[in-house]
Amino acid sequence: MAASATRTGRSRPERRAPKFARAVYALVRRVPRGRVVTYGQVAAILGHPRAARAVGTALANLPRPLLYVVPWQRVINAAGRISIRGGIERPDLQRELLELEGVRFRAGTISLTEHRWAGPARERQVRLGVEPPFERGRDKAKGKKQKAKGKSSIR
Repeated sequence: MAASATRTGRSRPERRAPKFARAVYALVRRVPRGRVVTYGQVAAILGHPRAARAVGTALANLPRPLLYVVPWQRVINAAGRISIRGGIERPDLQRELLELEGVRFRAGTISLTEHRWAGPARERQVRLGVEPPFERGRDKAKGKKQKAKGKSSIR
C-alpha cells in the first residue's frame, strides 16, 4: 500500500476504495465502446440486485486516477437516460462521450434494446465483509410473514 506525507512529515496509508466499489470499477471497465449498462444491471451482475444506488455512489466517488481508465459514462439509469449527479456539466460531458462512441440519443433517451450490454458470460458474486443494511432484515421479515400466514383469522 502506498503512503503519502502529511504536514508533520509522517507518512500515512492512502485510503483504498471499498471492495464493492472496486468490483464496480472492474465490471464497468469490461463494458465495450458503444454499449451501455444500467446501475441496477451492474448491481445484479455483482450479486447485489438491490444495490443500484451503491453503484451510483461508487461511480460518483471514482478516484481521480481512474477517471480515464473506468468508462463511467457507459452507466445510465433504467429509463435509458443520463442521471444528473455531480457537477452541472457532467451530464453534458457524459452525453458527448457516449455520442463519440456511437451511442444514439432520441429525445434524450438511449434505446436499451439497441445499446445495452448483455453482460459477462456469468455473473460474479462479490462477498462483502459487512452485510449491506438493506439485506439485514430480509430473512427475519420472511419468517414473520410465514408465521402470520399460518395463523387463521377464523376461531
